[in-house]
Amino acid sequence: MRRAIELAARGLGSTSPNPVVGCVITDTSGTVVGEGWHQQAGGPHAEVHALRAAGTAARGGAAYVTLEPCNHTGRTGPCAQALLDAGVTRVVYAVPDPNPQASGGAATLRAAGIDTEAGLLRAEAEAGNTAWLTSVRLGRPHVTWKYAATLDGRSAAADGSSRWISSAESRADVHRLRAEADAVLVGGGTLRADDPHLAVRGIDGATQPLRVALDTRAGLPPAARILDDAAPTLLVVAEDADTRHLPGVDLLRLPLRDGRIPLDQLLTQLYARGVRSLLLEGGPTLAGAFLEAGAVDRVVGYLAPALLGAGPAALGDAGITTITHALRLDITEAVRVGPDLRITALPATALKEH
Repeated sequence: MRRAIELAARGLGSTSPNPVVGCVITDTSGTVVGEGWHQQAGGPHAEVHALRAAGTAARGGAAYVTLEPCNHTGRTGPCAQALLDAGVTRVVYAVPDPNPQASGGAATLRAAGIDTEAGLLRAEAEAGNTAWLTSVRLGRPHVTWKYAATLDGRSAAADGSSRWISSAESRADVHRLRAEADAVLVGGGTLRADDPHLAVRGIDGATQPLRVALDTRAGLPPAARILDDAAPTLLVVAEDADTRHLPGVDLLRLPLRDGRIPLDQLLTQLYARGVRSLLLEGGPTLAGAFLEAGAVDRVVGYLAPALLGAGPAALGDAGITTITHALRLDITEAVRVGPDLRITALPATALKEH
């Protein structure tokens, strides 16, 4: 199962709106005879890849799958039936499928007399598939807020300069985060200050994420880097914004709420477009708004061994006025990336729910 979880991770960033899934097939003696993972939406599922690799050796053997085999016919056939047809006699899966359209595979297998077991390494498998699971459970994309700051929490110097707070190694690592996300989001402040590009660079075979920019009044110049053809781009503007200077740009018009793009409507619209994982790369104001809305599911901070003493903080107003209301996080990982420290943390309530 641990090998299946490793295989599933190879699909991160390329399977949306489907989950990442890995599968290992063993023969009657317990020897691995087939491996597979879900490589892209619309393509064969992990079980099919693994069964093809195993061939006739799968008959009488076992399948180890990170997610309950699906029981419905979409762009591909039901995996539960594929396992039955292959003659597998035992199926072990880690996570029950929360999607009502696809669940029921385990019941189908048991009804056919297959020895079926659930829950092996469930926590590890859920962690690897957290974006998709969150999106199914909440009906919105899973949101990761990424930021870089000095040890004293500054995202820029007093004069506004911010290139480069983090190291080249950390900046390369961010491209990995982008490659694993369906969409990358920035706000108007970051658009004006940094003219960001947001496409993935330096990762072979990466699926480019959708670049999403919040630009209420459509002040973006036509020559902005985010409008090149390196990756798709969606510009989110107010309903009445004048966009005549941006012909051909993919636009999402939303009614403003208190002068701002309503984040709940934005996330609903992105979900409808197939976005299941969203990387928030905006500045402190946008990050604060997402936190205040309760729409941050993971925090990835790159802390540089430097001090500034002044300048904007990494996080703006998040509606928290007293220490008792602080958003408490659980650190799930702390690793060195070049000279920097990368800290990954989840809201403490999220860990309790899982």
